Amino acid sequence: MSKNASPPSVRSLCPQWVAGAFGLSEIFSRSADDSSVCCCDVEFDERTLLVDANNCSGELAKSSACRRTVIEALEDREATSILVRSNGLEYRYPDRGVAVLAAAGRFIELVGERDERLADTATEDPLDVAVELEGRIGEIADIGVESGLLESSMGIENYDDILTPLGGPSIAHYFVDPSVSDSAQLRDIRTLETGTTARIYSRDDSVPLYELEVVDLSLGEQTRILLEGYEAIADGNVDGDRAPSRAIESVSDEPVDPLLTSVLRKHTSGYGILEDLFADPRITDVYATSPVSQNPIRVVVDGESMATNIYLTSGGSKALASRVRRTSGRPFSRAAPTVDATADLENGTGVRIAGVTDPVADGIAFAFREQADETFTLPALVENGTISASVAAFLSVAIERNAATLIAGTRGAGKTTLLGTLLYELTPDTRTVVIEDTPELPVDPLQSVGRDVQALRTGLGDGPEISPAEALRTALRLGDGALVVGEIRGEEARVLYEAMRVGANANAVLGTIHGDGAADVYERVVSDLKVEPSSFGATDLVVTVQSYRTGEGKKRRLARIEEVIGSGDDIRFEPLYALEGEQATSTGRIGRGESRLVDRLAGPTAAYADVRAAIESRTNLISSLAKDGRTDPQEVAAAYASRHIA
Repeated sequence: MSKNASPPSVRSLCPQWVAGAFGLSEIFSRSADDSSVCCCDVEFDERTLLVDANNCSGELAKSSACRRTVIEALEDREATSILVRSNGLEYRYPDRGVAVLAAAGRFIELVGERDERLADTATEDPLDVAVELEGRIGEIADIGVESGLLESSMGIENYDDILTPLGGPSIAHYFVDPSVSDSAQLRDIRTLETGTTARIYSRDDSVPLYELEVVDLSLGEQTRILLEGYEAIADGNVDGDRAPSRAIESVSDEPVDPLLTSVLRKHTSGYGILEDLFADPRITDVYATSPVSQNPIRVVVDGESMATNIYLTSGGSKALASRVRRTSGRPFSRAAPTVDATADLENGTGVRIAGVTDPVADGIAFAFREQADETFTLPALVENGTISASVAAFLSVAIERNAATLIAGTRGAGKTTLLGTLLYELTPDTRTVVIEDTPELPVDPLQSVGRDVQALRTGLGDGPEISPAEALRTALRLGDGALVVGEIRGEEARVLYEAMRVGANANAVLGTIHGDGAADVYERVVSDLKVEPSSFGATDLVVTVQSYRTGEGKKRRLARIEEVIGSGDDIRFEPLYALEGEQATSTGRIGRGESRLVDRLAGPTAAYADVRAAIESRTNLISSLAKDGRTDPQEVAAAYASRHIA
């Protein structure tokens, strides 16, 4: 007997079980279409009917015998979901299909001995019974109405319409919907690094469909090896960095299959289906909306929102929550129903994770966003067309000379990316303290090129984190230098402006904030975040970035640079650079000698013309670096080593 075989149930000695038990699978077909005997075992888990189809077809759309097994179980007890498990895979049936089968069970119980023929037919073909009842009146027809069989079957032509299940590996905590509308039009297809195939369909009646043909479902008989390898790791029999390959090796007599190892790694040390989704470089955001089992995962592809054919299970959302708690060290429960954290996927992609749970949401939900590329520098942004060399040069000189700067933009516009690049523009001898609730800025890359950067992690929960206000007081005690406040959403605004007001000991103060332009930022800071207008006057620059769509997908650009003029309640904004075509260009204000900021940047020992000359010289340097492709942090730091302030 094979090690996967189980003892015969009361329905057994079926051909499929005999074939599996005695190694005769080539003689006996496992297709339930060819047999009137079902080998499934059923049991209830609360209101879910669990169907063990390891030795049977379990295909409720095709097998009338398996339908009979399920409907007979539903005669005595209600179920709101049906889950079939078969050789390492799980299949969840649609709600409408469950409703029809549950109604058939109620019909059989209610009709009793009144019409034994109809009762017997309903155990295998409830749709046929519903059609017959439509033309009848009397007691039996009334039972068809009372049981819900007539209503639930209305408009259904065949079982494929309601009993095509969503499938997925039992260890993966997701289901795949295999159905694609006949009217959907395929517009793109590509194979991802994980081996999964991604297709994008246009749909007239809905947002585009991002369909995954997940490699996990292509393993066939190797699924058994995958499951046993997973159990070996879960049981602690195998551990260490090479645990996936060693686990596969321990349960198989065959050479280790790299694909199996990759899939196992994805579901043990990785983040499961997220590894497939973020393997597509076009995806920036992934959303799991609660209740997750009823809502497909959604993605943002090149700036366009799409629905996927993937549904997380409720167990999947709980597993993700547990993983986030473990890796972030932050609480996430009913007592602390929100969480903000970061994670690194197996392919090295960093993602930011925002999560909510009861009681603020209907179950667990997540938003995953790809983190900014830590290798970006100003020359890199010039090379990829985000900004021009002259704009980059102005920002470089302004930050180098300690301009108090806010980076503004809408969600996904690239605020954090630009802020991270500007930190390389601080002089190498500047000590920098970065205040963030979730680490996104390139602290490690900055340290790797010799910059003195200290990160402070903040929070407002009951955990060990300190508040933004306390972080500021701590930062001021950690040494004279620049202050960087990550995302400004609330108390961070008062922290930032307190830093600007005290002047950060004459060093730069930088931060990002949600808004579109200086006037919008002023309104948000003063009206929403309750910062005094006079305090806002400590801002030198508001830099606005935005995302936009092109024929090649989503792109980002710097749209405006505005200097803040005035004091007290008399605050106004003058554009130094504004969008012209697809890039921001000079408004001429600096060239005409009208910029008050440039005059301040000159300081007591230099002139306005000296700052203009520094900007021109920096333009040439950045242009040269971008043209030569010398854009990584090491090369940029080396090129900056000889620069000096006039």
